[in-house]
Amino acid sequence: MHTVLGANGPIGEELARELFRGFTHDIRLVSRSPRKIHDTDQLVTADLTDPEATDRAVEGSEVAYLTVGLPMDSGLWERQFPAMMRNVIDACAKYGTKLVFFDNTYMYPGTTTPQTESTGFAPNGRKGRVRAEIARMLLDAMSAGRVEAVVCRAPEFYGPGKTKSLTNSLVFDRIKAGRRPLVPVSAQTLRSLIWTPDASRAMALIGNTPDAYGQTWHLPIGQHRLTYAGLVQVAEEVTGRRIRYTVLPLAFFPLGGRFVGTLGEVQELLPRYRGDNIFDTAKFATRFPDFTVTSYREGITEILR
Repeated sequence: MHTVLGANGPIGEELARELFRGFTHDIRLVSRSPRKIHDTDQLVTADLTDPEATDRAVEGSEVAYLTVGLPMDSGLWERQFPAMMRNVIDACAKYGTKLVFFDNTYMYPGTTTPQTESTGFAPNGRKGRVRAEIARMLLDAMSAGRVEAVVCRAPEFYGPGKTKSLTNSLVFDRIKAGRRPLVPVSAQTLRSLIWTPDASRAMALIGNTPDAYGQTWHLPIGQHRLTYAGLVQVAEEVTGRRIRYTVLPLAFFPLGGRFVGTLGEVQELLPRYRGDNIFDTAKFATRFPDFTVTSYREGITEILR
């Protein structure tokens, strides 16, 4: 049994599809309101902040994939993420279940230094501190031998369907709607963006590779990176029309956050938009050389088609 904890988000849904395609049809989908993707899926309704519900969700699982996402709300993250991680670790330790954790980069420093799996944590705000806390919680459990686990870390998303990110909402969603895209902070700095289906495919691969456990892996984005200006240029080529954009300066976000809460919540991430953001994935590329990464042109075409 392979169990997806947080099965209704874009990562969890695509992960379930990839597990079914390539690894197993014995899949359990867990969320507050789970929905079947395949006829054979087993559904479990659970609130992972509840220890007993988490225990029931994990019981009988060979591998559990923790892919839960929460809205951009610092208080909510502080209340729920540590409880979820604690409960999932306890349940996996109890049943001898392997744990695959889908992580982000909020805890990394917002500098231009390339980010590798050994980059130290230097969070710049409340959400980054929460992500550092739960990552350390799992790493400590791994070091102590409580659980056999692996950390799969991804940078900012872009992608189809329900994908939520600053880039999707400000740039690609607006282009698709025929509106002027809004570029955060700078159009001239390099971005590291991961195509959400690639992230899920890579996580399924890592979770089914025994020697990948006990480590942190940066999920694949390929070596070619673009600026926002470059991404908009690709969108122009895909749509066949001229696309003008507006750059939102740093000062806009504190002001905008007074009226739109989400804009205030992203402020801790803005330093990484001032300079090049280089998320290094050489470790994954070396270990899994046959993995095909979706190009920006392919991804943008799918979003805007």
